[in-house]
Amino acid sequence: MTRGLYRKLAWTGICKNKKFFIPYILTCAGMVMMCYIVSFLSTSPTISKINGGVTMQSFLFIGFGVMCIFSLIFLFYTNSFLVRRRKKEFGLYNILGMGKRNIALVLVWETLIITAITVCGGLFFGILFSKFAELGMVRILGASADFSFSIGFQPILQTLILFGVIFILIFLNTLRQIHTSNPIELLHSENAGEKPPKANWLIALLGAIILGGAYYLAVSIKDPVAAINWFFIAVVMVIIATYMLFVAGSVTICRLLQKNKKYYYKTNHFVSVSSMVYRMKRNGAGLASICILCTMVLVMISSTVCLYMGTEDTLRTTYPRDINIDINLTSIDDINSEIVEQINNITRETSEQNGVSPENILSYRLAGFAALLENGEIFNIGENMYSDFSRLWQIFIVPIEDYNRIMGTDEILSENEAIIYTTKSNYDGDTIKIADSTYTIKKHADNFKENRVGAIQIVPSIYIFIPNFEEKINSLIELTITDEYSLIILSCFYGFDLSCDDDIQIEIYNQLYDNFYSQNGTGINDENNIFFSISSVAQTRGDFYSLYGGLFFLGIVLGIVFIFAAVLIIYYKQISEGYEDQSRFDIMQKVGMTKKEIRKSINSQILTVFFMPLITAGIHLAFAFPLIQKLLLLFGLANIEFLVMVTVCCYLVFAVFYALVYRITSRSYFSIVSDMKE
Repeated sequence: MTRGLYRKLAWTGICKNKKFFIPYILTCAGMVMMCYIVSFLSTSPTISKINGGVTMQSFLFIGFGVMCIFSLIFLFYTNSFLVRRRKKEFGLYNILGMGKRNIALVLVWETLIITAITVCGGLFFGILFSKFAELGMVRILGASADFSFSIGFQPILQTLILFGVIFILIFLNTLRQIHTSNPIELLHSENAGEKPPKANWLIALLGAIILGGAYYLAVSIKDPVAAINWFFIAVVMVIIATYMLFVAGSVTICRLLQKNKKYYYKTNHFVSVSSMVYRMKRNGAGLASICILCTMVLVMISSTVCLYMGTEDTLRTTYPRDINIDINLTSIDDINSEIVEQINNITRETSEQNGVSPENILSYRLAGFAALLENGEIFNIGENMYSDFSRLWQIFIVPIEDYNRIMGTDEILSENEAIIYTTKSNYDGDTIKIADSTYTIKKHADNFKENRVGAIQIVPSIYIFIPNFEEKINSLIELTITDEYSLIILSCFYGFDLSCDDDIQIEIYNQLYDNFYSQNGTGINDENNIFFSISSVAQTRGDFYSLYGGLFFLGIVLGIVFIFAAVLIIYYKQISEGYEDQSRFDIMQKVGMTKKEIRKSINSQILTVFFMPLITAGIHLAFAFPLIQKLLLLFGLANIEFLVMVTVCCYLVFAVFYALVYRITSRSYFSIVSDMKE
């Protein structure tokens, strides 16, 4: 019978506090559902059989690890709202004769009930929606799938273990708080105000310094590779600084508002400011958490949406034509050989055998190398150039004859004149010096189809179109040769489009690959010191979509989880503060404060802090933008305008959603403090 009493008390406590428990249970069930779906997709045999599916599953496996860590932290955080609300109830049990051991048994049953509801409900809906998620992922990969339904028993086991451990840790943490408190403290826990933190200005100053350092890292790093390591350091710095500034800043704002007598001693502001003073540290921590979650959502959604929506653009930038052939040569004597004509014959014959003809043929000769570029001079060609990544450029020298043929122009250059075309960055000099030759820049080309090597580089490229190509390159090779090996790479680029579907393009690509690498029948092989690299847009499209689609899907999943977290924190913040302020507004109503004045006071309190997390998240996002842009360069996305547009749109959409959530939750706050619904 005693055991039945504990179970009944636990169930009654959950029912009596349904305003707190229902959102918590729904969120826990949602986290269980999302974790199961991610785990299920990361092991799904259907996904693994699709082209690029294994790559996508590797991202999901990482995403599952992120969700495990976040679920632990987030559920601990939200459970603190429940514990704070229940402490008065536990204190009453203690005074009525129940020992802490008896309260622990109530908590055991409460934990078992919540765990059973959330895990069973979450797994049920996870299994139910897992097929929809699988179909969505297949759609992202551009493949087709059957409608057979399956259940992942390994994902179920992983999810059960994960949330079993989380709920046990939450139970032990709650037990610790009850054990270390006396009954009087438990009874008055809701009425206990907060003292402002000591060394408030020191905390604010330290937070500002850390945040300034993080912002400086974000805008000063020029090396996209180094940006990967510094990104995580900057993120940690921003999180720490945000909490410090919000906690210290909330105290400072409250004090300044109190000192402003014209503002403070008004009906609309007096109660709201005094309420914020009452819980200044907790108010700041809650706002900081909301700000961090908003920033995470904005960074993930904007980045992954931009990558996925720009997949075709990135694919076409990386591969200028449907079929792209890079021919590397070892001698300047080979660059004007009959190689291009032989390639043209092979590609035409192979294409015609498959019922199509090459179109939009793009071919030109070039000499390429990496070097440092500063003050109009190219130096450290091919060696010691990685010592200063910010000045590193990919240099391509192209004959002016090839430029005129491709662009349909008739440019005539003197011996020391050049035309340039740059990508990913601008070059503003009037002259450019290469070794012992200085060229006057006649004009900047508006457009030129860069080769695949330049497109996949994360450093900027500069194409220099010059006359007397062979003579200049020969002298440059002599100056840069080391150990009988030249640092200058001579090559020809040859590409063409095909008016056929992807399957035929892939077949043509495979046949060309076999022809170029065969040791007989073509006269083109490595015995002639000629080496080929052939690529196909249709062949690599699946890899691109698996990479960007995996990141996009993961961004959506984690974005939804973080949005759930932000919404729940906003809700609990409003509800818990509503119950804490209820007695104060009740007193104010008894001395003559009207419902209308209560509404104005609530609006004043909300507007005082409402825009802080959203505006701060926007500032974080703006300073993080240069770092994000460099990280996306590693994935081949160089369209900054598109990234800016997507980021701004994501911020505006999220701002509308944020305002809507805060508006809905503020109604619950008003209902509690005024004992009436709006």
